[in-house]
Amino acid sequence: MFSLFKKKEAKVPVDLSRLGIDVHSHLIPGIDDGAQNVDASIGMLTKFKALGYNRIITTPHVYSDLYPNTTKSITDAYNVLLDELEKTKLDIQVEVAAEYFFDETFLEKIENDDVLSWAGNHVLFEFSFTNEPMGIDGLIFQLQTKGYIPVLAHFERYLYYHGSVEKARELRDKGVLIQVNLNSLTGHYGPHIKKQAELLIDNKLVDLAGTDCHRIEHLQLLESHLKRSYFHKLLDLDLLNYRI
Repeated sequence: MFSLFKKKEAKVPVDLSRLGIDVHSHLIPGIDDGAQNVDASIGMLTKFKALGYNRIITTPHVYSDLYPNTTKSITDAYNVLLDELEKTKLDIQVEVAAEYFFDETFLEKIENDDVLSWAGNHVLFEFSFTNEPMGIDGLIFQLQTKGYIPVLAHFERYLYYHGSVEKARELRDKGVLIQVNLNSLTGHYGPHIKKQAELLIDNKLVDLAGTDCHRIEHLQLLESHLKRSYFHKLLDLDLLNYRI
């Protein structure tokens, strides 16, 4: 006896090689809450390659209260990682930038041109997850005056913007690019963050997709959810990932 209801067919897993590049990760060993040693870094890069990525922009935290990294400390650790990566013969390109927390130290770094950008002039930064910062317009102006393109990390994780896309629209109108974490679509950060990521996708307000990978388990989780429809919807957007 045939069911009166047609069973919904499972989608094939989305092909992450379409993205090619990841713009947000924490692979450099021992300098933030990401990879803690070189073996962990190489393990993640091996998994990235297996998922179809060929280029990784790794973005360690720069946050004066928790991870007071400097351009020198980041590039020194990055060069150690490159030396180890070369020994593996793994065919994947790794570039370095940073993820800056919006605080006074970040503003000073912008003023002093002491900022690690990617794709020439893109700068990744983040806000507090729970309290909207003051001075956002000033930050945007300062970055743009210095010739940088602002990229706001994981917009869907800022609780004070939930339930609406108007702030994302407003920031994009001012020249800020919106980056969404792929694992937000798996529910990794919770159902409300997943819903906000889906809302941004539905409204075509996502410019960049990133993993924000801190450990190999994040990539394994991502791999196990790639049949979900919103991964297909996300990759069908006109993402900047395809052009950098």
